[in-house]
Amino acid sequence: MQFIVYIIAFPLLWLISILPFRLFYLFSDFVYFLVYRVIRYRKSVVRENLALTFPNLSKAERKVIEKKFYHHMCDMFLEMVKTLSITPEEMEKRFHVTNIELVQDYARRGKSVILVASHYASYEWLLTINPKLGFQGIAVYKKIANPYFDKLIRKIRSKYNTELVETRKAIPTMAQNQRDGKLSMYGLASDQSPKLDRIFHSMKFMGIEVPVHTGAEMLAKKYDLSVIMVKVKKVSRGYYEATFLTIADNPHDYKNFDITEKYLKEVEKQILEAPEFYLWTHKRWKHRVTK
Repeated sequence: MQFIVYIIAFPLLWLISILPFRLFYLFSDFVYFLVYRVIRYRKSVVRENLALTFPNLSKAERKVIEKKFYHHMCDMFLEMVKTLSITPEEMEKRFHVTNIELVQDYARRGKSVILVASHYASYEWLLTINPKLGFQGIAVYKKIANPYFDKLIRKIRSKYNTELVETRKAIPTMAQNQRDGKLSMYGLASDQSPKLDRIFHSMKFMGIEVPVHTGAEMLAKKYDLSVIMVKVKKVSRGYYEATFLTIADNPHDYKNFDITEKYLKEVEKQILEAPEFYLWTHKRWKHRVTK
């Protein structure tokens, strides 16, 4: 059954990917109508998250953010599909990096790094910059249940020579690369809610005390990896700008959880600047800490 679903869906996805951008975004508008108006995908989750994090805004003001978010989410999902056929030249125009030399300097020094990102703006197209960085890019991801779609996602995300590693294989991969002296950049999205059995720290995120992922910091200290953050900004529809920021050059210089908190405060700044580009469909605040 999973294969049947895949062979029906794949030709449609390919046709969507080759649409000219004008038609592509018209199609995205149609998908927005279906997702937001008809299916009402996770609308209650989005509204609860916005009410929790922006209690100072009126319902009407939060509704504006909500609609903009769904428009962006549909664009972003389809832009991932667009990666199937987009040319490197077109991608170069649409995803610009302002200070790529910051990362390239770590590569020149032979220093492997952890790259922390958030579910903000275009985290899918972020993988396209890998060939410019001077590292073997390794993105840690959660495996999809349907093996055929998992293979497709791996194909899309590895088009620009990024190696995808399942979450459970991340530590063995790092350990092996460390032994082999392999110069690597490990990409981790570290802004979502951790599993209950992996909670080691909580902090205020968007004004609410919640458990936070600490894996990036722990791995950085274990393997002596510098921590860099990439902040992606949506400039206009279909155009993005990425900026790198050093979070911790020498992770052992920081007290436990300081790196994690420094990173999440930067994520918070992004959200407050333009909240419509954050992924509000995740239940980020489901395990709120009460004191």
